Amino acid sequence: ACSNTTPPPETSTPAVKAPAASATVAPSKPDPQAAIAALIGTTPPEWDAERWMGSPPLELAKLRGNVVMVRWWTAGCPFCSTSAPALRKLDKTYGERGLRVIGLYHHKEATPFDPKVYEETAKKYQFTFPVAFDPEWRTLESWLRDANGKPVSTGWTSMTFVLDKRGVIR
Repeated sequence: ACSNTTPPPETSTPAVKAPAASATVAPSKPDPQAAIAALIGTTPPEWDAERWMGSPPLELAKLRGNVVMVRWWTAGCPFCSTSAPALRKLDKTYGERGLRVIGLYHHKEATPFDPKVYEETAKKYQFTFPVAFDPEWRTLESWLRDANGKPVSTGWTSMTFVLDKRGVIR
């Protein structure tokens, strides 16, 4: 489930549909290393996030001057639950030194988005840093673009970005 690169068909609003694969050309498998290389050095746009918990709504631009770690997570993802303790420790250990850990929930289940699942999962993961909901994966999809604005696919969606103090992906 964590490698699914298209939103589930039933979300709180209409889902963004993946482009149809050509009948004559097999879809190519993403090259994660090439995708990551294409993202490094880009400056992502402002996020489009809702339902902030642990903080009033944050603006990415106002976090400049801090190193920002943004982790996309979801319920039922083994990678998300496994990485939760490390995120908590990074926030606790380096938060006072300027690291800002931000969690963005992206709904992947086949059922419609239920805010209770988002809230209960954040509580279960013991997230005390700011978390928000990324509806229809708008922020994630806008961040997965190279320097020319071309979409980039790593093959993964539960992922982490680290932005330097100038807001550049590292």
